[in-house]
Amino acid sequence: MTNQQQDTGSLRDFLTVIFKHKTKILTIFLSTVATVTIGSFLISPVYEAKSSVLVNVGREYIYRPEDAERGPTISVNKEETVNSEISILVSRDLIENVITTLQVKELYPELSEDSFSLLRAMGIGATMTPLQAAVIKFEKDLSVEVVKKSSVIEITYQHKEPQLAAKAVNLLVELYKGKHFQVHTGAQSSFLEQQLLNHEMKLNQSETELEQFKQKNRVYSLEEQRSLMLQQRMELDTDLKKTSNRIAELQKKYSSLQAQMQQIANNKSRYTQTERDKIIIEAQAKLLNLRLQEQDLLQKYKENNRLVVNVRREIELVEVFLKQQEAAITTKVNTGNAVYQEAERSALQTKADLDSQVAKDTALRRQLAQVDEEIQSLDLYEKKNKELKREVATNDKNYRAYHDKLEEALISNDMNVQRMSNVSVIQAATIPAKPIKPKKALNILLGIILGAISGLGYAFISEFASQEFSTPESVERKLGLPVLTTISYHK
Repeated sequence: MTNQQQDTGSLRDFLTVIFKHKTKILTIFLSTVATVTIGSFLISPVYEAKSSVLVNVGREYIYRPEDAERGPTISVNKEETVNSEISILVSRDLIENVITTLQVKELYPELSEDSFSLLRAMGIGATMTPLQAAVIKFEKDLSVEVVKKSSVIEITYQHKEPQLAAKAVNLLVELYKGKHFQVHTGAQSSFLEQQLLNHEMKLNQSETELEQFKQKNRVYSLEEQRSLMLQQRMELDTDLKKTSNRIAELQKKYSSLQAQMQQIANNKSRYTQTERDKIIIEAQAKLLNLRLQEQDLLQKYKENNRLVVNVRREIELVEVFLKQQEAAITTKVNTGNAVYQEAERSALQTKADLDSQVAKDTALRRQLAQVDEEIQSLDLYEKKNKELKREVATNDKNYRAYHDKLEEALISNDMNVQRMSNVSVIQAATIPAKPIKPKKALNILLGIILGAISGLGYAFISEFASQEFSTPESVERKLGLPVLTTISYHK
């Protein structure tokens, strides 16, 4: 048997089965189409309300750490932001608020309290409240999706009443915006205000301590003070060295003048006659005269004679007077010498200058020691001063950081109060004009296809299950024997 004959035979078998079971096929087809058509017209229509929301990564997702050292950072990317907003949007409390606002008996009459009372009486759903059942149904009818390659969220809700569908979507979006503010509004203002107050107190305290330290120790500008002290010390040291050199010079000069005066005093050739020298000469002449007189009296009288005794007394007085005058001349032999007097004046002047320079040297050394002590004090104060300044700088930095953070938080709170966010409604839900379910034309088309498939399927199943032969070819295939002739059957 050729391929053409086989194709012809198969087509004939197919048509034979259809014509043989045409009544059943037609009945099943019409029944299916009629059932689907009637069901499409009897099913309650379902309306779908849709709203679109745009979500941008804004200030809500900027992380502002309480640590003053770190600045704000964006904590998430666009995809995470949108997913987070979807989680907020479909949160159970928002859905409960929507259902509670619209009321369960209005939104889902079949889930009213009366219906649940009947179910509880029958022992069905005893552990579920009408609100819980309504939430489950609302979540089933709600769809939230992200538009590809965008930050747009589409919210759709299906309901039998178009007004309720639109109202439910718009209410959910409005509640979501409030929830968005609640979630992203941190209670940082009061914390930052308290921290700012603490750091302000620390700053004022550290500034007061620094000022008291400066006033107590007379420390104002350490660098300038140290520079002035070092300059003063250098000047004092220079003056001290000059004074020391001057003292050495004056000491040498004074020693030289004293030696010169001694030399003048020992040099008799420099002696100058004075009135005192005449008195001594006269005294010596008188003494000589008295001694001669004594000799004359001794030749005449005895030694105990009153005249001899008187002469001897006069001799003793003259000798004492002469010794006194000679002693005075010995100590003041050069009193009348001009060279000696000039040397003496120079020595006195040099001694006065020397004493002055010594006093100056002592004063300079005292001042230098005082300056050294003050410089050491400045070195000791510098560490404490740096610590206090560093503390003031740290407290000032923290104060300014928390001040800026508080300003940002207050601005953010004001924006939240005014409902300013990065979530905006692109399209609010409107009352749908046409239902999305049922789609009558599509259902009828599907009914026709289903009816045809069901009728043909039933016909072929019946044919293969039957023990009858419809064509000679089926007899040959079944028995394996050739068919010699066929006789048509007519009722």
